[in-house]
Amino acid sequence: MTDVAIREQPSFARDLIALTKPRIISLLLVTTVAPMFAAGRPSWMSVLLVLVGGYLMAGGANAVNMYMDRDIDDRMARTRLRPIPGGRIGPLSVLAFGVALATAATALFAWLVNPLSAALALAGFYIYIFVYTRWLKRRSPQNIVIGGAAGAIPPLVGWAAVTGSLDLTAIYLFLIIFYWTPPHFWALALLKQRDYGRAGVPMAPLVWGERETMDQMLWYTIVLIALTILPVALGAFGVVYLASALVLGALLLIGVLRVRSTLEWAAPAWRVYRFSLLYLALLFVAMAVDRRMAGVIGS
Repeated sequence: MTDVAIREQPSFARDLIALTKPRIISLLLVTTVAPMFAAGRPSWMSVLLVLVGGYLMAGGANAVNMYMDRDIDDRMARTRLRPIPGGRIGPLSVLAFGVALATAATALFAWLVNPLSAALALAGFYIYIFVYTRWLKRRSPQNIVIGGAAGAIPPLVGWAAVTGSLDLTAIYLFLIIFYWTPPHFWALALLKQRDYGRAGVPMAPLVWGERETMDQMLWYTIVLIALTILPVALGAFGVVYLASALVLGALLLIGVLRVRSTLEWAAPAWRVYRFSLLYLALLFVAMAVDRRMAGVIGS
């Protein structure tokens, strides 16, 4: 093998991995696996299968998303180096790669986990591709609100993988992520609104203005905090989760209020965006820890 081939091979492999957006998927997998331990006592094999299936499905959706957004990715600074606008992988190859990953994920879930988890994972794929990317992203500032339902499905997949069904607690987990998405994503949109403007994507700050976007972030955060407490009132989680939800919710709320109350909001908005990632991960880990500790005390 020539030196050129040696250099190109790992580059192509890195591009394939980049198409799946592994950094984004890492949080999705936390919100998939943590509910498994909140729902019951999954085997490590089932956890591994859900991790692999979840990565394949989300990675396939991200790759197809890059295929569909190839015309605007070249206009945005943060996306112009992706494999398609960078000219390293052809659009049809990316589409085929994404569909292949989603197909493999569906088969894995259906045959090795259960049909409900397969149906839910596939529903998340279709919502992300057709509802968010194809329909709403370029048409409405509500794009990430409605389309955000795709990112709220992973907890349902994890729950269904263990129980084979869905209950009220699982629905609350869905709603928590659904209401977390706007303040999380609009914090980034405030910072990247020039990029979105060049691409013609009607993100909230461009359509509503910065102040209204910040107001909406605040209201969604308030509803989110209330939603995180409701499962405790219904007996789904206990003191460990409640304390975590209150502390994390207070920190998120303080961050959003700082964005809203200062003229120099760029740094606070960036902190809210980064903390919101940690917030969701820690909240879902707290659910699993709370259930496990309750099981230990009960035994």
